[in-house]
Amino acid sequence: MAFLNMEQHTWAFTFGILGNIISLMVFLSPIPTFYRVYRKKSTEGFQSTPYVVTLFSCMLWMYYAFLKSGAELLLTINGVGVGIETLYIAMYLVYAPKSARLLTAKLFLGLDVGLFGLIALVTMLVSKGTLRVQVVGWICVAVALGVFAAPLSIIRLVIRTKSVEFMPFSLSFFLVLSAVIWFAYGALKKDVFVALPNVLGFVFGVAQMALYMAYRNKNPATTDTVVHQEMKLPENVKELAGTKGGAPSEGRVSCAAEVHPIDVLSTAVDEQAEATDEEVIRDDHNMLRTEQVIKPDVAIVVQV
Repeated sequence: MAFLNMEQHTWAFTFGILGNIISLMVFLSPIPTFYRVYRKKSTEGFQSTPYVVTLFSCMLWMYYAFLKSGAELLLTINGVGVGIETLYIAMYLVYAPKSARLLTAKLFLGLDVGLFGLIALVTMLVSKGTLRVQVVGWICVAVALGVFAAPLSIIRLVIRTKSVEFMPFSLSFFLVLSAVIWFAYGALKKDVFVALPNVLGFVFGVAQMALYMAYRNKNPATTDTVVHQEMKLPENVKELAGTKGGAPSEGRVSCAAEVHPIDVLSTAVDEQAEATDEEVIRDDHNMLRTEQVIKPDVAIVVQV
């Protein structure tokens, strides 16, 4: 019996070390993003919410590990996570615009300082011993379930756009691997608060991997493709140049009622219009009339 307990403890320690390694890799995965932020001195629209929420989760698990005996491996990885996420948030505050800095500061003070402080204070005053461990454990489970459910928005985005651009396979794979390892650790330690949320993490991770396999070879209809299909500038300019006085050619219907602004694509349209102007000049040995010139910064007529 003692041998079985020792073997179980050894396996739990092994899975705990593996969980620390995998979780550390997940914590370090945003480094390329923040290197780009440092290099460009701009957050480029990145949101700070995931880092603030992750910091809150790590602080709760650290608190739980302090209260529960034999949870040193939970304490180590979440302590490292607190340090890494704090650095991410500090860097975000340095390079983010004023409005984003204010929002991040409010989230940090409200969640990581205010709510965590309130949870710690209430659990210290109201409960004690085993009851305190259970209360903090269930709070950790609730937060972990919320964090694991966050990818639902990404899953919905992938289904709508039929693109896996925003859901890299490697991240989904490591999240599944981390969930499996920490579930095994919790099961071996008989810790339901560690094992339970990782079941949901495994389910969502597998769902993301399945979606990636289903949509990885799809060709989503991007905005650029739609705009390109609507705008066939060279052909339209040729037909306008081939008419007299700007009137539509025989058998065609002018659709001047449908006009699309193209401020964003002005550069591309300039190049296409210039190339078309040169081609028409070569063919007709004549300059285009004023009414035949399409100004890209105003509008473009689409033929139907």
